[in-house]
Amino acid sequence: MSIIWIIIALVVIVVLYAISVYNRLVRLRNQGEEAEAAIDAHLKQRYDLVPNLVETVKGYAQHEQKTLTAVIEARNMAVNATGLEARDAADKTFASTLKTLFAVAEAYPDLKANKGFLDLQTQLQKIEAELLNARKYYNAIIKQFNTVIEIFPSSVIAGMGHFTKKPYLTIEAEARERVQVKF
Repeated sequence: MSIIWIIIALVVIVVLYAISVYNRLVRLRNQGEEAEAAIDAHLKQRYDLVPNLVETVKGYAQHEQKTLTAVIEARNMAVNATGLEARDAADKTFASTLKTLFAVAEAYPDLKANKGFLDLQTQLQKIEAELLNARKYYNAIIKQFNTVIEIFPSSVIAGMGHFTKKPYLTIEAEARERVQVKF
């Protein structure tokens, strides 16, 4: 009789553990989706700001049309990208072309002193900081999610629930390069 109660207790413990792991995976997946949505919101703010920035630069640097066109094309590709990985890749290209826009602005002192340009640049810096924090949050959630999926015995529950490992957001290759300071 006591053997039956021990078996029933073990089955109940295993079922409760499975439910606990499954619920934790669902919570982490939902937090990851929330973090992804926050990144999208920050990216939209940035993409909406760029046409104004380009128009401001255009007024000062008419003959820099190639750079301005590249920025707008990269922005449009990033806006139309679907899926986290495709958006991340398109955003890296966009960020690279945006740097060329600011390099162009460096050549025009009147533009650098323009109040509108400075305001747009400040807004963009604020959005970039918020975007960086959103990406850090996303990666922290994905780290927890992937850890639960990979460690035993929760990996068994993850496999039964069809949870799969999610990719991290990474920085572009040129940002990883070592910065050289010359005086």
